[in-house]
Amino acid sequence: MDSPARQRIVVGVSGSLNSLVALQRAGTEARLTGRRLLAVLAWRPCDTDPPPGTNRPPLKGTRTAAVRLLKGVLNDVFAATDGTVRISGLVISGSAGRTLVQIANKETDLLVIGRRHHSKLRRWRSPIARYCLTHATCPVLTVPPPPLQFDLEARTRKKQLLSAASDGLFHTLHQLPLQRSACTDTDQ
Repeated sequence: MDSPARQRIVVGVSGSLNSLVALQRAGTEARLTGRRLLAVLAWRPCDTDPPPGTNRPPLKGTRTAAVRLLKGVLNDVFAATDGTVRISGLVISGSAGRTLVQIANKETDLLVIGRRHHSKLRRWRSPIARYCLTHATCPVLTVPPPPLQFDLEARTRKKQLLSAASDGLFHTLHQLPLQRSACTDTDQ
């Protein structure tokens, strides 16, 4: 068995509130166990890449943004720590679930991921969490979102519903045909 210094905690980072909570939890686990922490941001090429024929190589714009995001997140989460946790970051192109499972490939690794709230109808709303739980060869720690996120999501949904209802009512009122008044100038 590897010594704690050689064991790793691999954590998925996307910049979302869920991933920040998972990163904090992974940092706590690394501090308590003496393991190394590897923060992984998996990204996919998208339409923000430079157009063909430009001086920049393909995918550089997206990769640069991903590196910048990971550095910023690690700095925000661990800037105030005492430096006892050995942290490294990895930005890699690929699907998040598959990439995390491939990196956390030792039985002594611990894979930490954030998960979304689940409902009664759908047990896991996160396909990444579902993929990692079903394919990983190491232990997987899924970190629930903070209560604050649930409150924010509930308020956002309420605002969206109220906005949609008011917009729908507004459009309905404007679509009604105008009725002419029963009194006209000639009737008086």
